[in-house]
Amino acid sequence: MPLRNTVLAVIPARRGSKGLPVKNLRLLDGVPLIVHSIRAAQAASLVTTVVVSTEDDEIAGIGAAHGATVVERPTALATDTAQNTPVVRHAIEARGAAEQVVVLLQPTSPLRTAAQIDACISAVFDGAKSAMTITAVDHHPGKAVIVDHGLIEPFTSDADMEAQRQGMREVYRQNGAVYAIGVADFLAHDRFYLRPCRGVVVPREDSIDIDSEIDLMLAELILQQRRA
Repeated sequence: MPLRNTVLAVIPARRGSKGLPVKNLRLLDGVPLIVHSIRAAQAASLVTTVVVSTEDDEIAGIGAAHGATVVERPTALATDTAQNTPVVRHAIEARGAAEQVVVLLQPTSPLRTAAQIDACISAVFDGAKSAMTITAVDHHPGKAVIVDHGLIEPFTSDADMEAQRQGMREVYRQNGAVYAIGVADFLAHDRFYLRPCRGVVVPREDSIDIDSEIDLMLAELILQQRRA
């Protein structure tokens, strides 16, 4: 079981973005998007080190100005197809430190809370192999269908097609806001999901993933309402 007080939070923030250009630098509530993740990590009581991984000088400057440690990311890990797994591995190896738990905090989830970060970390400390934030799905997969040669087939079962929604088992999805796993397990398996995996349920309004102007507008509105 990982030791306490040795937790590395990694925020991967490259400059490029297809859906929303330079989105990690877009202002939300008056500060760049990435700053919300830095502040949440700093406010989490179990996080000991906050790292911003980036290839961009401007993002690096903002990260450093807000108290994060900056890890210079190779350009090969800053492409549209680059996955978070090698980015986090690079951050761990570049630091050469001895943290026992690593937390992935994607900057496109600015409404996650410090308490949600701590809950995922605590789950790993308490024996889970991994933990992640999840939220209830908007549409139950039991009501989804596939189409084969123009004919509908249920995605799950015939019974689900006829069932009342309120009587069906609750289903959740990953919301991408927080992933926590022991460093040794992460390096050994190159993944953030290992069984047993604990889910930390968070509200839908905390689960906004910024990928468009509408997402940014909605997040801004939620923050304004919280201050009201």
